[in-house]
Amino acid sequence: MSGDARPITYLTTLDLDDEWLGALVKVCPNIDIRREVVTSADQISADVWAQTEILHTSQVFPDPAAAPALRWIQLDTSGVEHVVGHPIWAEQRVAITTLGGIAPVPMAEYVVMSLLQLAHHQPQLDALRRAKSWPSAAHRLATLTPLPVDGATVVIVGYGRVGRECARLLHALGMRVVGVNRGGGRREGEVFDTGRAFAERDAVRVVAVSDLDSVLPETDYLVVLTPSTPETAGMIDAARIARLKRGACVVNASRGGVVLESALLEGLASGQLHYVSLDVFEDEPLPPGSVWWDHHSAMITPHVAGLAPRYAEQALSLLSANLIRYREDRPLLNRADRAAGY
Repeated sequence: MSGDARPITYLTTLDLDDEWLGALVKVCPNIDIRREVVTSADQISADVWAQTEILHTSQVFPDPAAAPALRWIQLDTSGVEHVVGHPIWAEQRVAITTLGGIAPVPMAEYVVMSLLQLAHHQPQLDALRRAKSWPSAAHRLATLTPLPVDGATVVIVGYGRVGRECARLLHALGMRVVGVNRGGGRREGEVFDTGRAFAERDAVRVVAVSDLDSVLPETDYLVVLTPSTPETAGMIDAARIARLKRGACVVNASRGGVVLESALLEGLASGQLHYVSLDVFEDEPLPPGSVWWDHHSAMITPHVAGLAPRYAEQALSLLSANLIRYREDRPLLNRADRAAGY
């Protein structure tokens, strides 16, 4: 990394405007900005790759040998699963940082929206609207009385920045919150976080993922927010669905494949699950023939939970902070954990 005033060559493959990039110059006057909006590494000349020290991209990565000066990749994604199989992932001289922390607030809002819609039978209400059917008072009382929220238990699998913001909002609704993560505590390392302060120590019970099975039987709502890694693939399977409190609801805003869709379908068919809300799928885009499009007990959205209304502003804040840290030889925010795979 660099602590002097020599030029730092920054290459972005993103379609960032001049004003956004100009703000980086104010933060780091010795930065030499290159912008090449491409979709593959071979669309960028060998000379540019040879000079690039900082790469800002979503999915365009050079062969390590082609970029000897490269020291840092700032991803425009929160996940790293698309990088793990690339040779650059194994190149230890190159730090990789993520966009994590941009979306805790909108993602938590999405989770709360989904949970409340399930509690208030939105799948059934949508079906009634499509059918232009107004149910009788007896039918409404028997089938549309809300599921409990106040006093119910929500288990958040993947209790990090987004999970903490979810917990803050759900605790305000009177819910009992249990967070589940790898070690039963906070992730180590310096991270970017646009979530809001929350006295979680008194409001959230946090357990390790090794204790997940022990908390599933008390779960009214299961919220899944984990990254996609070999360890999380299929972690919510039929056996774990079967351990949930009967009639539980599931909200999945993590990655496709973390929750097995076959297990969800079995759980819905048997009545083990009441409803599910899915933003991610094993096969994306969701095929036209998928059963989820018309499933009477499911709400689905097209992978939108992480969209952030203040993305440009917050992404600039993160990259600016990291540029200052890079220039001063300080640890970068959101550094990917290569051992953990996220």
